[in-house]
Amino acid sequence: MVLSGDPVKMYARCHLIMDMLLIMDVPSVLPPAEELNMRIKKTLSSPSASHYNNYSSQATTGDEIKSKGPVKGHSDVLKEPSSLNTKPDVEGPKSRHDTGLSVYETDRSCEHEFGSYCLWARKNRRVMKDSNVKRLKDQLFVARAYYPSIAKIKGKETLTRELKQNIQDHERILTEAVSDPDLPPLVGKKISNMDKIIAEAKSCPIDCTNIDRKLRQILDLTEDEAQFHMKQSAFLYQLGVQTMSKTFHCLLMRLTVEFFKSPASIMDHISVSEIGNPSYQHYLIFSKNILALSVTINSTVLNSEESDRMVFHVLTDKQNFYSMKHWFVRHSYGNATIDILNFDELKSNHISNLDLGEMSMSEEFRISSHTISQRSPLQMGTKYLSVFGHSHFLLADMFKDLKKVVLLDDDVIVQKDISFLWNLDLGGKVIGATEFCGVKLGHLKSYLGTTMYDNNDCAWMSGINIVDLEKWRELDITGVYERIVNQLKQENEVQWRAAALPANLLAFHGHIYTLDNTLVQQGLGHDYEVSEDSLKNAAALHYNGNMKPWLDLAIPKYKIYWKKYLTRDERYMEECNVNP
Repeated sequence: MVLSGDPVKMYARCHLIMDMLLIMDVPSVLPPAEELNMRIKKTLSSPSASHYNNYSSQATTGDEIKSKGPVKGHSDVLKEPSSLNTKPDVEGPKSRHDTGLSVYETDRSCEHEFGSYCLWARKNRRVMKDSNVKRLKDQLFVARAYYPSIAKIKGKETLTRELKQNIQDHERILTEAVSDPDLPPLVGKKISNMDKIIAEAKSCPIDCTNIDRKLRQILDLTEDEAQFHMKQSAFLYQLGVQTMSKTFHCLLMRLTVEFFKSPASIMDHISVSEIGNPSYQHYLIFSKNILALSVTINSTVLNSEESDRMVFHVLTDKQNFYSMKHWFVRHSYGNATIDILNFDELKSNHISNLDLGEMSMSEEFRISSHTISQRSPLQMGTKYLSVFGHSHFLLADMFKDLKKVVLLDDDVIVQKDISFLWNLDLGGKVIGATEFCGVKLGHLKSYLGTTMYDNNDCAWMSGINIVDLEKWRELDITGVYERIVNQLKQENEVQWRAAALPANLLAFHGHIYTLDNTLVQQGLGHDYEVSEDSLKNAAALHYNGNMKPWLDLAIPKYKIYWKKYLTRDERYMEECNVNP
């Protein structure tokens, strides 16, 4: 398109295009998430940015690996395991305190789309080693876009020569440089000269067709590339969360081999009378992670006043059973009794309508909801919620001799004596749990169906729970849970796992005894803003979220609380180079 008429309008159009290109000048110290966010902000007024205004976030493949939440928009179909997109909060003025916030709340949209990868990326910024190289490439692209038009203007021969010379200098430098250390000493002067030449070229009345086409090309390519790298980074982040490292696998294999080398008499050291004695304090933990499990048990025992009356029943799968057996032969934790059970063998002895398949741990969901009435993917609030897995609902049948148990997740550490839980009067309720009012049942009504419940009731959290097994059996909670799960549509494994959230909330609705929220500090696997006082005063710390303390991706300031209870001087850990 050739612009004619008012030269001011012609200049304004070219300058608008140049402003679009300035996106490329975002400081390279920003992680991909924030780089994309700044580009969004700077291109809101440009035509090519219009697709962002109607943008609808979708969970990435990487998120599907880890989080367990469902959904497809606002329908009743449970679809994706990464998040729940809930309806707007309509509780009234109190819930609308965010109304005045900008429509482009980039942190929220980033977390909604890419999960806690964005939180991690923002806190792990690294200075890029090729920032000046990228700056040279950006200048070169702009100069090439302007050169054909400047060369046609009479009286601009000097500017044309200077522009051509600078283009050639940049090309020569870039053929020899991959990162900033490869650049010549006077590269700063080259960049400054090119800036002046481009500024002079911008002041000339020229045909904007070629410039418009080339700059739109780089803008579109850059947007696509940035989005691709964001998704790829989120996927690799989730892969790092989920994949067992070589060192952990080595430890598992070494312990398994040593188990079969050891005499059978060494393995049978647990007293049967202690395991089934209802007068003891019985703790149940589902775990597939030896280190996480040992830290949870160690912290609970060390902070208990009577560890000789503690029995830990550990349910694990057949792959980890023998390694865990051998680990707890090699290591003792106070006077506590550790009972390792193979869940795959136990479930075959119990009749259930749940087709459990493999043992399921506590399920974690990332739930995104609108904070104001106007729905926009950039105005999403993200909350993290953990509940029991399907396997938990066989406990009442598996432990028929027990009346009460405390359920612990293996991403929990205990900092104070929690034996008082055994003396709690649950008032006829089935389980004691901490409430999580960041998510209320009314927010999830699209997924809970038509069952009667109070919209203002808060969700509850797993982590530390006291369970009255006698009341559980009396009310047939397992049967209720099975019926709810079977009513939900489950066409694949993702939907099967996603069903755990609504089934948990409905099966226990009206049967929750609320524990003091100061008992457990939640969110240490995703929330960077937990205060030091909260960390020190809580009786237990729950690392729910993707950033588990045994991973390199863990939040450093919370990791020290976990490592304090880590088993030391283990030969196989040293040989396998396990150093979380």
